[in-house]
Amino acid sequence: MTLKRLGYTALLMGSLFSASTLAADIPTQTLNKSLHDRLPDDVKKTGVLNAVNNGSFPPYQIVNGTHSLDGASADLAKALGELLGVKIEHASVSGLSGLLSGIQSGRYQFALGPIGDFPARQEKNDFVDFVREFVVFAVKSGNPEKINTLDDTCGKRIAVMSGGSAEQVIVKQSEACTAAGKPAITVQSYTDQPTSILSVRSGRADAFFSSQAPLTYFVEQTNGQLELAGTGQHNGFNDLYQGSVFSKGSPLTPVIQAAYQQLFDNGTYAAVMKKWHLSDNMLPAPGVNLAK
Repeated sequence: MTLKRLGYTALLMGSLFSASTLAADIPTQTLNKSLHDRLPDDVKKTGVLNAVNNGSFPPYQIVNGTHSLDGASADLAKALGELLGVKIEHASVSGLSGLLSGIQSGRYQFALGPIGDFPARQEKNDFVDFVREFVVFAVKSGNPEKINTLDDTCGKRIAVMSGGSAEQVIVKQSEACTAAGKPAITVQSYTDQPTSILSVRSGRADAFFSSQAPLTYFVEQTNGQLELAGTGQHNGFNDLYQGSVFSKGSPLTPVIQAAYQQLFDNGTYAAVMKKWHLSDNMLPAPGVNLAK
């Protein structure tokens, strides 16, 4: 991700929340020695967990620099690090495929996410899910192309995140369009949210199909230029769980799940989600590989 994009994202997201909102108190955690002792030996030796992200995914992840992260995920990472007695360091890569391959290769130990949990991804990865998400459209104000459902996207230019689950749904929908004798969808794949939003604002795309939580915040900052469409529908998805990602069978998975559970139990998780206006995305408890 370029410094220009990073700066744009930080500036955009900086205007989303008032100083009083961002000053919400997040409890400091006390070291849980039993959880610390369950960490892999190399992690206990270095005192560091290497986490990877694939760019800004506000309000969960707001990338401010190569190794700097803000947002709900950053607050959760800080709490997890305090609880486990380690430092969680953040690295950014371009695109979801780069993130997953980095975990598979062992370059990174996990991705805090949240990343979409799907059965196909569970073949090579394990997920500790901590939120539920919805997928909708960001369109120009007034919805001039009348995009309210997947069926309305035939012949339209739809922006998606490269390598993401929404891209797979739109590609499948395009095949359904042509099978029904309708025009194919022009799928525009981008590696980050800001560029995708700009494609709609500039008229290069008719809609951006992505997660509702970040789209809500981006739309609010367009001064009425964009609005949400297709809300309250499945839009090609079943229950959509998202969470932290690990390589299959990683010894970290049960430890991080237990750490999340403590954050759920002691109110830290709820405080973080409320701070970033994500209460509607909360789960009652974290779970491993919840997608079926």
